[in-house]
Amino acid sequence: MEQHPAPETAARSDRTVIALVDDDRNILTTVSIALQAEGFATRVYSDGEAALSALLQNPPDLAIFDIKMPKMDGMELLRRFREHSPLPVIFLTSKDEEEDEEAGFEMGADDYIAKPFSLRLLLARIRAILRRGEARKPHPHDTLTLDEPVGEIIERGRLTMDPARHHVTWDGRIVSLTVTEFLLLEALAAHPGVIKSRNQLMDAAYPDDVFVDDRTVDSHIKRMRRKFRTVDHDFSAIETLYGAGYSFTDG
Repeated sequence: MEQHPAPETAARSDRTVIALVDDDRNILTTVSIALQAEGFATRVYSDGEAALSALLQNPPDLAIFDIKMPKMDGMELLRRFREHSPLPVIFLTSKDEEEDEEAGFEMGADDYIAKPFSLRLLLARIRAILRRGEARKPHPHDTLTLDEPVGEIIERGRLTMDPARHHVTWDGRIVSLTVTEFLLLEALAAHPGVIKSRNQLMDAAYPDDVFVDDRTVDSHIKRMRRKFRTVDHDFSAIETLYGAGYSFTDG
């Protein structure tokens, strides 16, 4: 059943709107309060069926879906939603198996955060995805305004990364990366040939007070390699140095 935002929250049309879809009302309340404290407006829904109709009729700026829900799970919700909207979506779920992540990303999820989670990490991911969306918006006459930050383009052999627009190509072909994957690749590509330990990569992709284990970084690297191999079967630019970490080679 949909829970409507408080009148003062709904009235602030200038605020970025985040939709939360989760059958755990404790999570809905906790995350909604945290987001509102950071200046966001929120809409909350406790099942996928109610959420789908409401999100299509009145789209927010970003949505956060749980996967395991009654009536319609998060995967089905995202599948149906993607038929009509490219709105950014984060999966927030207790299902942390890699195959679930793969399925979510293949359907168009922008990021995936497993429960239990850090609110700071979630806020960091939301802000990064929203910044990416703003950077992709076209500008009049395709020019940049004087006060607009310009990200430095990273070019390493066949790899091109545009941090301002969260845009990645390999041999001129687009590779769609999540926020976390982009930050990890950026940390590696910034210094080709330099070995980055897992701890260094965690520091690049996660806030200081968020703990993630080695397997999390390894899973992101594995998935990122798989994405590059869909455009180049022989992709091998991200090297594993067992016991030490990873490096990027542009040779």
